[in-house]
Amino acid sequence: MDLAKVERVYTSYAGIYDRIFGKVFHEGRESAIRNLDVQPDEKILEVGVGTGLALPMYPRHCQIVGIDFSEGMLERAKQRAVEHRMDHVLLHRMDAGAMDFKDDSFDTVVAAYVVTAVPDYRKVVNEMIRVCRPGGRIIMLNHFSNDNKIIAAMEKVISPLTKHLGWRTDLSLQTVLEGTSLHVARKQNVNPLRFWVLVECVNGKNVNGKTHLNGAKNGSSAPAYAPLNGSHRTSGEALA
Repeated sequence: MDLAKVERVYTSYAGIYDRIFGKVFHEGRESAIRNLDVQPDEKILEVGVGTGLALPMYPRHCQIVGIDFSEGMLERAKQRAVEHRMDHVLLHRMDAGAMDFKDDSFDTVVAAYVVTAVPDYRKVVNEMIRVCRPGGRIIMLNHFSNDNKIIAAMEKVISPLTKHLGWRTDLSLQTVLEGTSLHVARKQNVNPLRFWVLVECVNGKNVNGKTHLNGAKNGSSAPAYAPLNGSHRTSGEALA
């Protein structure tokens, strides 16, 4: 599915998305944000912000930028931001596979129900890594292909159909992470039937030729997220 078709599909969903998917996917969104432990003035990018269902869940002491390619979905998000008087939120129409932000612009990047809904997941993941600071967090909330071989086979069969609906079912988490600088710090199954996975990754991309893991390792031998210190940014620093 090309980008224009994705835009058409999700714009057609805009008026009914909250009623159909809001409650079903609420647990995953709430879990993702609740576990962030957002710091004052932390800069958060929400990729595929959609109708902005998650925006009221974030604390107001952070800075949030939301992007989406669907004009219809984004218009709903803007309405929600106005209704909730969210002055700490900025919303932009943007291709997640070619973002306009500078490198290392954000402390945390959140992508809920996105990587299997875009034409080129690799471009999107690489862009999320690029705009997230070294040692920052990248949170993906998504359905990934099941580890159970029988269920995975069924997902592969129905994937051509679901692509017409706006997403795919045959993409594995291992495939998404392969060859990237992302290190899984935490995984949690969420939503009905636990078919969706909340994955918190630390951005271990290279800085001056060195891999930046920026933190002690947790029990799973994955690098832990390093909260910001005062030297990283100032509260008045622009988001680019």
